[in-house]
Amino acid sequence: MAFSGHQLLKLSPHAALTPSSLLKCPSILSHPSRFSWRPRHPWRIHGWRLLCSQSDPEIQPSSGDGDCSQSIVGDLLDYLNESWTQFHATAEAKRQLLAAGFHLLNENDEWDLQPGGRYFFTRNMSCLVAFTIGEKYNIGSGFNIIAAHTDSPCLKLKPRSASSKSGFLMANVQTYGSGLWHTWFDRDLSVAGRVIVKDADGCFIHKLVKVKRPILRVPTLAIHLDRLVNTEGFKPNLETHLIPLLATKLEDTTVKSNEKTTPSCFSRSAHHPLLLQVLSKELGCDSEDIMDIELNVCDTQPSALGGGQNDFIFSGRLDNLASCYCALRALIDACKVPVDLANEHAVRMVALFDNEEVGSNSVQGAGAPTMFQAMRRIADCLAQEYIGESAFERTVRSSFLVSADMAHGVHPNFSDKHEEHHRPQLQKGLVIKHNANQRYATSVITAFLFKEVAKAYNLPVQEFVVRNDMGCGSTIGPILATGVGIRTVDCGIPQLSMHSIREICGKEDIDIAYNHFMGFFKTFTGIDKKLQVDY
Repeated sequence: MAFSGHQLLKLSPHAALTPSSLLKCPSILSHPSRFSWRPRHPWRIHGWRLLCSQSDPEIQPSSGDGDCSQSIVGDLLDYLNESWTQFHATAEAKRQLLAAGFHLLNENDEWDLQPGGRYFFTRNMSCLVAFTIGEKYNIGSGFNIIAAHTDSPCLKLKPRSASSKSGFLMANVQTYGSGLWHTWFDRDLSVAGRVIVKDADGCFIHKLVKVKRPILRVPTLAIHLDRLVNTEGFKPNLETHLIPLLATKLEDTTVKSNEKTTPSCFSRSAHHPLLLQVLSKELGCDSEDIMDIELNVCDTQPSALGGGQNDFIFSGRLDNLASCYCALRALIDACKVPVDLANEHAVRMVALFDNEEVGSNSVQGAGAPTMFQAMRRIADCLAQEYIGESAFERTVRSSFLVSADMAHGVHPNFSDKHEEHHRPQLQKGLVIKHNANQRYATSVITAFLFKEVAKAYNLPVQEFVVRNDMGCGSTIGPILATGVGIRTVDCGIPQLSMHSIREICGKEDIDIAYNHFMGFFKTFTGIDKKLQVDY
């Protein structure tokens, strides 16, 4: 059957296949450049189909052994398509850590940690800290950490989302972060997040929900009614013009709710009964068992490869889930071989925080002492009967933090927005961020050490400085650096369309970042020892 110049190969709708696992099939590997993949259903792991093409380049599946010849791009696309919200990103990270043999800790319990162990914990279902302990760990040994954030600019449902206008059911939203909000118009949108559900025993449990079909849309005004939009710009009022449509309001088909009286303060009139029915169908519960909701508005278009050579990644939430996945995968793969931890003196850690896009001032944000409390608990647990002076403080001074957040690649149509000699390009490697006013935490020492890691693996590195006549953004780097005085370098994968509903980055940069982070975990302890510092 012909399909837009491609040959369509149908697979079993129940086959447990992903893009990366499909590419391991012998028939595909024999002619890898002739295949690309598209989901039959964008958000299911099963039910995939293949589109054969002579022009599509090969995506190598990852073996997970840290071999630089392998690619994690297909696995990143899987992760992005699972991670519609910060909650789903954390849940998927948790699943992968458990599958890799990491032990789940509870912050409320006493920890029993051992050298050679692999552990993690979560907070608020949106923040995660994972770590491995080198078997040669000694009192005062440092932590080698990569930190990123799980949240992205988006629309969120208001506590009272139900409204209606001109015969339409509307969903009231609030803006989260500094998004390019005009890109949210005329997109196929849905909702995802977490819901508190009452079970049969009367207990309250958290459940994640993701409505995969488009149920919301923010339409733009026709040009016939806004003739000046192309000359004077599109300037929507974010309170009145950015309200998604849910349905038409027809009296004879109004959804009726079988609401029961409950002691909850959750008011069902706060949200449309139709929305609650959609959620209850996804959750497999009665709508009256939904006690409360925390939902993001999400784009339903899946992440995918794009460009004439499939050299781009088109996706939402690249900022900063691309960094999260590269860091997480590097930590997992850096300890798959037993010798990796057998010769390690340090603790390797990944910290993924929520709420970076709004300042990090939350229990689950980088402004909270989550990471440093974890570092102290780990150091204290491993110290056991040690009686000495300032063991934790010495540990901090020996530690190093990589703050990983996406970077501004040079835009070919707006190259003058970049400082002339600092224009990071896509497909050219990680960008080290510098700012004399400390909007980034990079110093000459931390930049040098991080570049030495790249040098050891023959990886490219770029550097970025904002123009003097433009403002500079910031990251969690300065927040964490000042929190306890840890050496920090700010870096990121270059991208375009940052904070748009659909962003773009280079496919090669994903693998470069993964290998750079892997090299950091494997070699930084040895590289750091070569640095002679005159205190």
